[in-house]
Amino acid sequence: MPTVADAFPEIVKTREPLAPYTHLKIGGPAEYFAQPRTVDELACLLKFCTASQSPVRMLGGGYNLLIRDDPVSGVVVRLHGPAFSFVETTPTGIRCGGGTPLFELLAHSVKAGLGGLETLVGLRGTVGGSVRCNVGDKNGEIGACVRRVVVLHDDGTEHARTRDQLTFGDHSSDLTEPVILSVEFDLHSESPAALLKRMRRAWVSRKSCEPLSFQSAVRMFRNPPGQDAGKLIDKAGLSRYRFGGAEVSERNPNYAIAHPGTTARDIMKLLDSVATHVKEFSGVELRRELNVW
Repeated sequence: MPTVADAFPEIVKTREPLAPYTHLKIGGPAEYFAQPRTVDELACLLKFCTASQSPVRMLGGGYNLLIRDDPVSGVVVRLHGPAFSFVETTPTGIRCGGGTPLFELLAHSVKAGLGGLETLVGLRGTVGGSVRCNVGDKNGEIGACVRRVVVLHDDGTEHARTRDQLTFGDHSSDLTEPVILSVEFDLHSESPAALLKRMRRAWVSRKSCEPLSFQSAVRMFRNPPGQDAGKLIDKAGLSRYRFGGAEVSERNPNYAIAHPGTTARDIMKLLDSVATHVKEFSGVELRRELNVW
């Protein structure tokens, strides 16, 4: 059987470095790296991978992701281009592609005078990844505005899931299909000026408790029920704790900062050590939020 590179030579590269596609700029190469140009091309790619039993990983914005230093086996798919990155106004709100950067959705919603998403400002990633992980905080989660999601299965077939067929939890959802093609949001009309004012407040609040903007950093753990992971880490005396080039942020101890020269191994060792110390100090077992390949 031909390889995926043989079958799709125009959209697949071999041993493509993945570090440039991630926020941390860390990680080894992909065995195969695919960037489909159309939904049909993506469907054919998924069907081929299923038939050839080639593992598939979807690469979104690369923000909540750590790629190990070793090569990533299988096919890494990145949705980039007009077929997957678009934003349009609908009678009830906004429809956009799963590969659309979240900040483009927020900018469009404020400009169009459509409220409900503005408190998500400052969060990074694609719309598809943000909905799958139900990003947000006490001021609001993206799942609350989702009306309809179109997904693509690994056999290449599309399926629409409406609001009553979706379940959202704390930084989670039941969207397990390989690809989120598009999302429709129910939003309410409000003046752009009022939305912009609320967005600015949310921006200041969020940035005040995150690492500095020039630092490459990722959130490490989920908040345990009724508790704050950052406070647990701080109480365990781990603020500025360091392993190799990876360091616990002083501004928010639930973030790992990657200093120049940091390896994926450094960050994994830091996460493991922090989780162990917190368990010993408080008895609380932290669950990793960072996605690791």
